[in-house]
This record gives sequence, structure tokens and C-alpha cells, in this order.
Amino acid sequence: MLATGDYPTHPIRQPDPIQADTTPTPRVLTIISSVLEKLVARNDKLVEVLTEQPDGLNLDCNGTISAPLGKSLNAFHGVRAPNISIPNYLERIYKYTNCSPSCFVLGYVYIDRLAHKHPDSLLVSLNVHRLLVTCVMVASKVLDDVHYNNAFYARVGGVSNAELNRLELELLFLLDFGVAVSSQVFETYCFHLEQEMLINGVDQKVERVISPVAVDEIVTDIG
Repeated sequence: MLATGDYPTHPIRQPDPIQADTTPTPRVLTIISSVLEKLVARNDKLVEVLTEQPDGLNLDCNGTISAPLGKSLNAFHGVRAPNISIPNYLERIYKYTNCSPSCFVLGYVYIDRLAHKHPDSLLVSLNVHRLLVTCVMVASKVLDDVHYNNAFYARVGGVSNAELNRLELELLFLLDFGVAVSSQVFETYCFHLEQEMLINGVDQKVERVISPVAVDEIVTDIG
């Protein structure tokens, strides 16, 4: 349930036998993927420009040197960008973890909160996948009555269990353990995501209901 309070501890789901997946991909995954892909593409270009400047310094619109890029999200950086796209990665997480579609909205809320708390640290292709799997996993612990453990999410996300444990703690501290979201804030983000799609001429609504799916074979590595 969406409410304020401490970081919750719900029952941990045990992995189910492998089953065929017949559930359609929720619209919210398409919406969030579209928003994040545009943001990551823009930030990747910005980083490329900044790395060509002396000491990686940032210049404002007047050409004045401001602060360098922050390092708050460095823990989530990979050596290289994973081959799997953001849409496919989100679909994979949804398909194999049985988390509710609302977890992806809440995960997006966490990413947005990070952007506001650490504005000099950018969401880029090197960190977006690790941030997504960590945020969705934490969101599932907040929203879903039953959820998979960290080891299962690590396997789905293509990272080690030890790394995901470390990333979860990193995320919680970066958010000052602010993982609770009121229903009003949740609806505001749903509306924001829907408006983003309208700007692109697409009228899609974010699902507000829980929709479990089957678990299938899980093998990937985002390196």
C-alpha cells in the first residue's frame, strides 16, 4: 500500500516453476522506457561534450565554468553500456519478477528524486540499468505484499547478489531512506508520464492495478 512509513519487510516470494508468459506488456513500461531513453540519450551527449572540455568542467549558457559532473551515482556505473535496451530490460524485470506495474512508476519516482537530490549526477547509459533494477526491487518491497528476494532480482538484472545488495544500500542512503510515496504523489507522477506521451502524440494511460505474470527462464548479464 502506498503510505508513509519505514522501509517495509514483506514476505519473500519463492521462485516459481518456469511457465510460459502470456501476459501483455503493461503500457507503463512503454511510457517509462520512452521517457528514460530520451533522457539518457540527452545526458550521454552532454557527458560527451563535457569530457572534451578541460578537467570535464561544466559551462553554463554564458560560458562560465560551474561545477564538474557529480559522482553520487558512480556506484551504479558499469564498465560499458549493456547491450540490452531500456524497454527490453524493463520488460524482462516485469516478466520474471511478477512485480506489479505500479512498481515501475515508483521506481521512476526514485530516479526523479535522485535527480533532484543530486542534480550534478546524470542518468546515463552506463548507470541506467543498475538503477532501474535496484529501484524496481526496492519499490516491490514497498508496494507488493509478496516479492522475490535480492538474489532473484540480481539474477534477473544480470548482476551479482553481492553487487545488488550494495546498490540497494547505496540507493537508500542517496534517497535518505525516503522510499515511501503518498497516493497523491503517485497519481501526480502517473499524470506526468501520461502527459509526456501526449507531447509525442500518443495517448496512453498508466495502469493503476496489480497484474502478476508468470516466471520464465532467466539468464542475462549486463556486465
